[in-house]
Amino acid sequence: MPRAYEAVLWVLTSLFFLRVLGQVLVAFFDVASLPPMEEWYSGLIPYPILLPMQILILIFQIKVCSDFSRRYGFFVIQRRAMGKFILWFSYIYFVSMLLRYVITMAFHPDKRWFGGTIPIFFHFVLAGFLFTLGHFHSRR
Repeated sequence: MPRAYEAVLWVLTSLFFLRVLGQVLVAFFDVASLPPMEEWYSGLIPYPILLPMQILILIFQIKVCSDFSRRYGFFVIQRRAMGKFILWFSYIYFVSMLLRYVITMAFHPDKRWFGGTIPIFFHFVLAGFLFTLGHFHSRR
């Protein structure tokens, strides 16, 4: 059973890595073949603060995935209470991003349907990562 969780966690981590890499390429190397910075970035957190936060998230994700790959470590020891907490947090996180999408589309018709959605989509990816981790821990 952990192999399935391992695969999903690595895929979600890889997707988030590609998001961070894409934004770095646009921000620092002005790669024209990728969407412009405004599409990658909502502006809620200044990018010089956001990038280190994203790197910390990636480090956390890689640690979790490595534990699953090795079948050893903190994150593969089942903890039901932690799993339930992570599951509930992932639900709240997902629903809040869904509301963010709906509100953004309602108040910014110029962005319908996919304008400015890169950050929101990758919040869904992170919520999926948390859901997967929480599901592993909360199962019997």
